[in-house]
Amino acid sequence: MFIKPFFKHNRTTGERYTVYKLCEGYRLNGGIYHRIIVGFGRLEELETVEQKKLLATRVEELIANGGNSLSTSAVDDQVEQLARHYFAEIKSKKRYDIKHGNEDWETVNMSTLKNKDAREIGGEWLCKQAFDQLGIGSFLRQAEWGEDKIALATTHIISRAVYPSSELKSVSYIKENSAISEITGIDKDKLTKDLLYGISHKLYKIKTPLEQYLSKRTNELFDLEDKIILYDLTNTYFEGRMTGSKLSKFGRSKEKRSDARIVVLAVVINREGFLKYSNIFEGNMADCKTLGSVIDAMSNQTSYSHRKPIVVIDAGIATDGNIAMLKNKGYDYMCVSRSSLKEYHADTSASPVEIKDKKKQPIELLKVKTCGDNDQYLWVRSQAKAMKEKSMNGLLSQRFEEGIQNIQEGITKKGGTKKLNKVYERIGWLKQKYPSVHNYYDITIGDDGNSTATNISCQHKTGEDPDKQAGIYFLRTSLKENDEKTLWSIYNIIREIEYTFRVLKSDLDLRPIYHKTDSAAMAHLHLGMLAYWLVATIRYQLKQQGISSDWREIVRTMNTQKCVTTSLVNIKKETISIRQCTEPTKEVKKIYDLLKYKYAPFTRKKTVVPPAEIFKNDSS
Repeated sequence: MFIKPFFKHNRTTGERYTVYKLCEGYRLNGGIYHRIIVGFGRLEELETVEQKKLLATRVEELIANGGNSLSTSAVDDQVEQLARHYFAEIKSKKRYDIKHGNEDWETVNMSTLKNKDAREIGGEWLCKQAFDQLGIGSFLRQAEWGEDKIALATTHIISRAVYPSSELKSVSYIKENSAISEITGIDKDKLTKDLLYGISHKLYKIKTPLEQYLSKRTNELFDLEDKIILYDLTNTYFEGRMTGSKLSKFGRSKEKRSDARIVVLAVVINREGFLKYSNIFEGNMADCKTLGSVIDAMSNQTSYSHRKPIVVIDAGIATDGNIAMLKNKGYDYMCVSRSSLKEYHADTSASPVEIKDKKKQPIELLKVKTCGDNDQYLWVRSQAKAMKEKSMNGLLSQRFEEGIQNIQEGITKKGGTKKLNKVYERIGWLKQKYPSVHNYYDITIGDDGNSTATNISCQHKTGEDPDKQAGIYFLRTSLKENDEKTLWSIYNIIREIEYTFRVLKSDLDLRPIYHKTDSAAMAHLHLGMLAYWLVATIRYQLKQQGISSDWREIVRTMNTQKCVTTSLVNIKKETISIRQCTEPTKEVKKIYDLLKYKYAPFTRKKTVVPPAEIFKNDSS
């Protein structure tokens, strides 16, 4: 149901005015018609359009529940009194089939029963409640966004979370598969890909204040303190040439796409997985050069009471310059040492500690010290990592030896490479290809004195074992008073940011980028970040209750709940249509209950359409 204005003109006085009526839409023989339920008059007592819309919504609630429902929206006393008055008028004049008590009896022809317009609603309703929990709609209203823009933004963000795809495919999904428009109130028939493109750009324009608001909102909502923050970078590649782009550059792609331009995405999260800060850098930006600007901007988006948070970074960012910068700014830090320590000794106050990883494999920890460095180092030996590195070393050594054998065959066979300088070039290329193993071999080249190679020999160096340091690495930190297990647990939190990148790039479709302009690409990446806020909010609360399912599995489970229209013809030849959500399954109910969310956005919507003959008589 909806409120519809009708414009009137008094010919006697010349006055022009507007009256309002409560209408209901229905389909008949392929056409869409409106039926007037009750006239509201001028509604001069209501000043704003929002109040008039609330009146229509409130009357519909009373009709659906026989006058016994409490308002689900913030309705003032004046709107409530008017809604009760017009509901009584509708009931007395029998303008609508109103439910009486808890029973609703009809004599129907069961052969006319049809189920149609079934749409997915579980995932959308889950995300909408997370969206409201974060208060994104309230923030946009404070930014003076109109309700239509807010509804469009809500629809686009939620659609990206449950069905990540291009704007064109999102429009098809919203129109044909999803019930999101029934939750957000957007007119899906008027939705286009250009509208979705436009709202993405508008959201990106308020990226900084919105990100700051959400950062502080999650801390207040879940009583969090940013004691530990994780910083890392990833990149995603473009499909297309992007020749006019200032942002996309050729660089070291995480997906090994050396043929495609990339863009670097920098992310700061707290230990609970909530975003604190994000930025987009040029594709050829070195990881170690980004930390300073991020640390400066991040201070506005984290909350800490007594001391600054511990910064956890990986080895690629932990240069001596960045370490010195963190010390100067008063931050503690934890990272993997960029190089293996050559000279170190065990801390006299420490003893080896053995812990188990998630797969119950042993990890040995020991505090060590090195000369000329005040930082604390943690010696780590992982059995699983050692097995992996030994396997890799064996494979690389085998391939290196095969490469030497190919060079030898080229020297001995007719037409092969025999010139000494060319043989040296081939060996140089081979060493460049296998830098981690070639140092363990002695290579000797024989020649005839005329710059022609006669043979090549390759022997493994005596006493050299590439597996000697397998599985061993060092953690570096400014923390001095923590024990080995605590230091290990702090660093191990970095796995959370690895999961964040997997969600962003795979589950939320940030990889690859198909947009052709920098502005569209940045808006696309920011929309994925906003969708991630919903994902992180839902997953954090479920993890607190012992459920660690990944996002795709949660969406699959929730999509078992549908919204469907059931229609029948009763004894009066009236067509009764009921729009309602299916009952949630046991698994879906469990998720709703753990999150303390409602089971459905509405109970049911019932319409009764008189037989077609009545309309024919009325029109004659």
